[in-house]
Amino acid sequence: MSYATGSRNGNYKHGLKRSQPRLFRIWSEMKSRCGNPKDKNYPNYGGRGIQVCQEWLDVAIFVNWALENGYSDTLTIDRKDNNLGYNPENCRWATVSEQQNNKRNTILVEIDGITDTLAGWSKRTGLKLRMLQDRYHSGFRNNELIQPVMRKRSVAKELNGS
Repeated sequence: MSYATGSRNGNYKHGLKRSQPRLFRIWSEMKSRCGNPKDKNYPNYGGRGIQVCQEWLDVAIFVNWALENGYSDTLTIDRKDNNLGYNPENCRWATVSEQQNNKRNTILVEIDGITDTLAGWSKRTGLKLRMLQDRYHSGFRNNELIQPVMRKRSVAKELNGS
């Protein structure tokens, strides 16, 4: 479905606030965090130079892009490169967990040719995320990061040869 733009008596009439309330909110919040210094998120967006492309300042164009590029009510807008702005080439629709893995502070670890986040390694190994974070920040890397924890009782048995 394509949404036409137009105006009546100088007032922008697109009907999207009512017909696409979630997309309209996503668009409004995106513009605010990039362009309004009073927005609480502005320092992490507009304050870093992140901008909304000129064409997406028109809500109808943004909504058309969204609907043609996999939008659903379960997804959020995600920038592929967090140092670039909001534009059709740099944005996609992602799940919350996919988006969490695409943050500036996400730690990626490569082990045996597989790159994943610490949260991903936690799921793969069954080790607690907090423990992996502690190990990583203590300097553990590669396979030593995901080695199972030996309990005191197991260590004593190994030392006694039992």
